[in-house]
Amino acid sequence: MILVTGGAGFIGANFVLDWLAGSDEPVVNLDKLTYAGNMETLAPLKGDPRHIFVRGDIGDSTLVADLLAKHRPRAVVHFAAESHVDRSISDPEAFIQTNIVGTFRLLEAARRYWSELPAGEKSAFRFLQVSTDEVYGSLQPADPAFSETNRYEPNSPYSASKAASDHLTRAYHHTYGLPVLTTNCSNNYGPYHFPEKLIPLMIVNALAGKPLPVYGDGQQVRDWLYVKDHCSGIRRVLEAGKPGETYNIGGNNEKPNIDIVHAVCALLDELRPRAGGSYREQVAFIKDRPGHDRRYAIDASKMMRELGWKPADTFETGIRKTVQWYLDNPEWVTHVQSGAYRDWVEAQYATAAA
Repeated sequence: MILVTGGAGFIGANFVLDWLAGSDEPVVNLDKLTYAGNMETLAPLKGDPRHIFVRGDIGDSTLVADLLAKHRPRAVVHFAAESHVDRSISDPEAFIQTNIVGTFRLLEAARRYWSELPAGEKSAFRFLQVSTDEVYGSLQPADPAFSETNRYEPNSPYSASKAASDHLTRAYHHTYGLPVLTTNCSNNYGPYHFPEKLIPLMIVNALAGKPLPVYGDGQQVRDWLYVKDHCSGIRRVLEAGKPGETYNIGGNNEKPNIDIVHAVCALLDELRPRAGGSYREQVAFIKDRPGHDRRYAIDASKMMRELGWKPADTFETGIRKTVQWYLDNPEWVTHVQSGAYRDWVEAQYATAAA
């Protein structure tokens, strides 16, 4: 049994689906179901006894302690986080509460649970902190990619809150001996991505005939990682990572944002042509956001060297799968955008919460 936090969000849900597609080991899935959590993503697991979903907050110490005592997981895989930079600029407090306070309370519950395990279970237990390359700050064009030894230089409330949670995780290993693992990933993309992030926003807006907003000059560079490759990397770290170590998981796909937008437009021109011209005609450059980091890049050589992992998808194969998924699943997008899903959640869980 493993406990996954944030397992109804984009990366967390992909991880749960991927885990149960390849393993019979059950998952307890704890998710608060905020705007980015979506039970429809987990619909393939409906009625599957291996998937135990619990709606709740990682900051609820009593709930987390009860789940740990009841299900006795061998690992906690911690995805739960506020993760959108723009939202962190307009509402930083939510990021402090979830990413810092919530992670602290989760670590405390995990420490107490772990400390009371029998010797064999105690040595096998792992706490895996899923983090981001944004904690390292911004790179100049000629700088080498981020390695695990780069110092932390976060530039947004989001990345600062994730940096703090990483530091707490490290401290719990060095102070208490809690066997922690930390992964720092590059920009993820793929199915089930909430349509406020760049790639799904471009797809959804393009199909709706809306402008495709691009910050500044669009030359901000990111390293793009197909979400299923990220999931395989996390599985490998959980399986063979050394407690106390950090592992960078990247796609080796550095591309400027404008190139990503143009790639999406080209695929849509091929797969769902619009009358009158290319989707590129809808691109609209807008004022850059405050403190926008110029470049991120991940050096994943430690993962490859020590754990034998590498991504299976190139950007070209991954982006094609992603665009096709959004074309094939318009209902999922509609429900997320319309608010119908939020209404469903409240109705579904009103009795349980009462």
